[in-house]
Amino acid sequence: MGFKSKMTDNVIIVSIEGQIDAVTGPELTEFLQAQMKDQINLVADFSKVDFISSAGLRVLLGTVKDARRQGGDLRLASVHEDVNKVLSVTGFTRIMKIFSDVEEAVESYSS
Repeated sequence: MGFKSKMTDNVIIVSIEGQIDAVTGPELTEFLQAQMKDQINLVADFSKVDFISSAGLRVLLGTVKDARRQGGDLRLASVHEDVNKVLSVTGFTRIMKIFSDVEEAVESYSS
């Protein structure tokens, strides 16, 4: 797993690569929490995420709750079909906003 971040338009874009599971989840949680020290509006680029487990879902839920508690949000972009199925079946598509690409997700913060 790998991840990096960049700031654009007062939004931090976090690019995630690989699987989000019990092994990688704690490291991703730590990374996302560190990003929220600088900015509470986050977009997670899921274009290179090919798998998410229940542990990964807990990472997303914890991060979106923390961001919203501080007045921000976590939005997902470019989610692969298989990952989107997991998000849909587990009800995460009702909890989180999901966009077709990063640009659309970033722009959603200004509307």
